[in-house]
Amino acid sequence: MKSKNKFSFFSVVIILITLLTTACQPVDTTSLAETQTASAPTPTVTSVPPTPLATRPVYEPGTLVDYIAQSGDTLPALAAHFNTTEAEIRQANPILPRDVTTLPPGLPMKIPIYYVALWGNSFQILPDSLFVNGPAQTGFDTVAFVNSRPGWLKSYTTFAGEKNRIGGEVVDYVAITYSVSPRLLLAIAEYQAGALSNPTLPDDQAKYPLGYADRDHVGLYMQLVWAANTLNNGYYRWREGTLDTISRLDDSIEHPDPWQNAATVAIQYYFSQLLDTTQYQKAVYSDGLAKTYIDLFGNPWSAQPHIEGSLTQPELAFPFSLGETWAFTGGPHAAWGNGDPLAALDFAPPASVGGCGSTTKFTTAVASGEIVRTDNAVAVLDLDGDGNERTGWVILYLHLASQDMIRQGVMVKIGDPIGHPSCEGGKATGTHVHIARKYNGEWIPADGALPFNLNGWVARNGATEYLGTLSRFGKIAVASESASSASLVTNSK
Repeated sequence: MKSKNKFSFFSVVIILITLLTTACQPVDTTSLAETQTASAPTPTVTSVPPTPLATRPVYEPGTLVDYIAQSGDTLPALAAHFNTTEAEIRQANPILPRDVTTLPPGLPMKIPIYYVALWGNSFQILPDSLFVNGPAQTGFDTVAFVNSRPGWLKSYTTFAGEKNRIGGEVVDYVAITYSVSPRLLLAIAEYQAGALSNPTLPDDQAKYPLGYADRDHVGLYMQLVWAANTLNNGYYRWREGTLDTISRLDDSIEHPDPWQNAATVAIQYYFSQLLDTTQYQKAVYSDGLAKTYIDLFGNPWSAQPHIEGSLTQPELAFPFSLGETWAFTGGPHAAWGNGDPLAALDFAPPASVGGCGSTTKFTTAVASGEIVRTDNAVAVLDLDGDGNERTGWVILYLHLASQDMIRQGVMVKIGDPIGHPSCEGGKATGTHVHIARKYNGEWIPADGALPFNLNGWVARNGATEYLGTLSRFGKIAVASESASSASLVTNSK
């Protein structure tokens, strides 16, 4: 929990800085057959890269370098980026509180650095607050923006998320489910496929508009699904310090510049999966995607940071009724899609484990708030009372049965019923509920600087996805699909 002393410290720091100078898998079951209006040449990506930025010097081991904390930075991630340790960073910055979670954006620091060859470029493409579908996207009308442009996207239609959608709605649907900025997805679609400027989609791009040639990702909707998932993988792996190498299609590699921000590394990672080295260098420099974004939406660098210093989770209860005992069936795993962030946990009523039968048990509100979105097997609980999923703390519930599921707009109190756990809404091995946290549009990993805490039970990663533990007062629950006795947890105060 936050302390008044910590708040005072960070408040003073910010003022000074201102004076001196951010076991389930949710899947889309939509048919891969898409309808669209299509056909003309695609915009080509020029093969002439811009002038490379100056390379970093070969630092002597342990050299102290200047660093300004960015939105969402944590000590474990910085230690990984600079090839150092948390202990060394703390020694160089004794002002840091012992229990610091996220660092305050703008905090000047000294970081002991240990050089690694093949660092990538230092050019930053986009701030993190404009990568996520967070506060900065509030009020942006994706459909109106798309319809105001001459490109083929405005007349594109497809079946996505259980209904027919036009182009702007497709982008919005992917943006909200993956919590990736709709503006970023539009910039990518324009940069790679002329979606907002070319009147027709070329025949040779109709199947794979973004260039990801995979039979499970045919058509624009599934291409955007892959793009959003890949972007999230890069973003959150950099956030957590687990992405240290980007491998391109020709097997050349680079290590992201230690000073980079998560959004830029995510975009670098995305293009590394699609483009050869020459095209990649073009895409991630100033006249690549960054120029397309600026041309569409203006200079992004006036955006405010979206993750403040010393972020703490509000008090949350287990997602089932007080006094009940459920099985902890899934440790930290993907919040939505595949891979990172490992932000979700799974729980199942014991009688339902091992199959997809119905249950009379309800999953419940982990805190008071408003249900701001419902979808196929999905409900989103907004905790800050503003009715906006993009701001503040929200909880995603997945695999809710359609029968008795709560309606959008309903205000709930902690412990109120949300819906019955089920296998609906994606791949599942048994009836359960999947929950994940977001803050200002950013998925919060279940383990890390700000671990999932339910009634004092704290989540930790396991050796692989879905494994892991919950622990409180020396007691440990071990995630198990088979609901062994070691996985049972009781909702008690």
